[in-house]
Amino acid sequence: MNWDQIANHVTPYIVRVETPSGHGTGFVCLHNHDKSFCGIATASHVVAYADRWQQPIRIHHQPSGVIAFVSEEMRVIYNDPDTDSAVILVPSTELDLPQDPIPLLPTDTPLPIGTEVGWLGYPGLVSQTLCFFSGTISARQEGRHAYLIDGVAINGVSGGPVVYSTPTDGVRIIGTISAYVANRATGESLPGLAVAQDVSHFHDTIAQINSIDDARQQQEQDTQPPPSS
Repeated sequence: MNWDQIANHVTPYIVRVETPSGHGTGFVCLHNHDKSFCGIATASHVVAYADRWQQPIRIHHQPSGVIAFVSEEMRVIYNDPDTDSAVILVPSTELDLPQDPIPLLPTDTPLPIGTEVGWLGYPGLVSQTLCFFSGTISARQEGRHAYLIDGVAINGVSGGPVVYSTPTDGVRIIGTISAYVANRATGESLPGLAVAQDVSHFHDTIAQINSIDDARQQQEQDTQPPPSS
């Protein structure tokens, strides 16, 4: 698997999500029908405090150099604390993001144990630098909608996309980095497991947005005057 090519392909979709209390990583996961707004997928814990206290959020898209200052009035956040997943809806005019998001892995085809995956994000120790990581799927936790990965996740990478690629399917996003569970059995921090939430919340959000779009289009058609004879 050529991770260099995959990382280059995914990088334009990634943003740094900044709040008054910290930062995380996100990526564009949807556009509505007329491209008037887009959805930024991230981890719930990255934006939960700012959302609760109506604080502003800054979204920095390094490839374009654009920084969007998003107030509480400008955004809608579809938040799911149970899966540590969130989608920030912002006006598309605020950011210069790719129009066609990277496909999400279907929820009915989870990756098997042993699959090699990679992820990208902005780790706190070099917070302005997008970094790449990789590992293998160690286990799937169905009830938690999560994967356990034999790999490292650093503070600041939360919300970053976890990806894999095949010659037939191309690049797919399988989830977002949520946490890192260190092994402290001996009293020291030893290699542990990264936790990645799957994309089920993002699929649900996209379905809701599509449903709203369809209803709006139908309403517009119903209110149009009939053609004159």
